Amino acid sequence: MIRVRGVWKRYGDFVAVRDVSFEIGRGEVVAFLGPNGAGKTTTMRMLTGFLTPTEGSIAIAGHELAREAGLARRAIGYLPETPPLYPEMRVHEYVRYVARIKDVPRAELADKVDRALASCGLEDVRGRVIGRLSRGYRQRVGLAQAIVHEPEVLVLDEPTAGLDPMQMAQIRRLIRELAEVEGRTVILSTHILPEAEAICRRVLLISHGEIRVDGSLEDVVGQGTLEDVFLREAMPVSPEDESAQEHAEEGLA
Repeated sequence: MIRVRGVWKRYGDFVAVRDVSFEIGRGEVVAFLGPNGAGKTTTMRMLTGFLTPTEGSIAIAGHELAREAGLARRAIGYLPETPPLYPEMRVHEYVRYVARIKDVPRAELADKVDRALASCGLEDVRGRVIGRLSRGYRQRVGLAQAIVHEPEVLVLDEPTAGLDPMQMAQIRRLIRELAEVEGRTVILSTHILPEAEAICRRVLLISHGEIRVDGSLEDVVGQGTLEDVFLREAMPVSPEDESAQEHAEEGLA
């Protein structure tokens, strides 16, 4: 479902991502880990078509992003760290609005909106104004907009950032259901290692723009913990490199 081959991303002399390759199959749930400034966010943005690789190729659901960008993007549901919500809109209005942007046929709009709201546990608040919802429910709305067009691939960037423990547990359970019950391929970026262990069955770890670990959670952890692996493989990124990475990703470098 996701195929990344020989991908590089350069900003002038700064190399953010260096010769990254991996494949993720249908129904896999993969944790994408790495320290700040490691190239994780840049890679996620290239996967979702918001950035173009300097070299290499990315295919989503069999569609090359470089040649079939529209088809590739329609196969992706993306939840960024800060969901792109309109706080003045009501929940069902916003999800319907996103569905129309994502070219859901008019005849299917009502059904797909209802299904997305039900999948994300939003039926009881469908008429509520988004800005008046708790952070946990706003995150659910973010997930609903990511799945309303029924994509084959979900890309989730820090989906539980800023949530309390109860909200975290609810969102993690929801993500597992979206993957296990509905059969979606999920790549999840997170700094919370217990979250990766709770949701994912495979680990990709990037450091200094290179993939350092790629394997099943069971094989990667072995007799230790995911934290042990992270501390061993995720080489520290210098403050200078981290600053350059942040500026590059913002288009300032």
